[in-house]
Amino acid sequence: MFIKKIFENRVDESVHNQFTKFGKGTFNGRAIVTMRITPSKVRLVTSFDMTFDLIEFIIDLVDKVKVKGKVLSRNKLNLENEKKGRVYEYSLDKELSSKEIKDILEKCYFPLLNCEAEGIKLKIGQRLPKPGKDELGENFSVLDLDLKYKDKAKRVFFWDILDFKKAKSRHTFEITEIIMPKGEKDFAKIRILAKRKGKIIRKLEIDGKKSDKESDFVA
Repeated sequence: MFIKKIFENRVDESVHNQFTKFGKGTFNGRAIVTMRITPSKVRLVTSFDMTFDLIEFIIDLVDKVKVKGKVLSRNKLNLENEKKGRVYEYSLDKELSSKEIKDILEKCYFPLLNCEAEGIKLKIGQRLPKPGKDELGENFSVLDLDLKYKDKAKRVFFWDILDFKKAKSRHTFEITEIIMPKGEKDFAKIRILAKRKGKIIRKLEIDGKKSDKESDFVA
């Protein structure tokens, strides 16, 4: 999870990619995750910006996944059912290996892919939120898991909590500085390569009890 990497000071390219669309300012209601543990299953409900993390979590659990939905990409991919508009759009309805899915995640702009495997069912919204909104909603994706995946889900999404039945996290991004890449003159590349510096406020509600945590970051 990209938030976990920031709090553990492990910022990498996947974390950087989460911030390329942000300018300076305060952005509320980001990376929202609600996790409920019941006697029969684990359910995670998240905002759209957790989609990559959810799919990456799934492909770390199993070797093959049935996917159905769309892949959006700014660049042409080696996939079937291509449709060209403002971005390339590919429709998928097949079983893929975790390695194949990982390759798609590394190359695409956004994966709107429902995923299913034994003990795993992920349902993702099929339209991206409109740009410019502050609060982006918290039920874009729903992931149901067999109880055998409970501890792994907790370690990824609520690594900083010992025990709970219901946990919710939401984040505020406070970006105070844009660090420009040296020597680059292409404005499109500058936007992507520039690093964002600021602070993340992690707001937790664990079985009804609220708390906040903060971490500075450069990504």
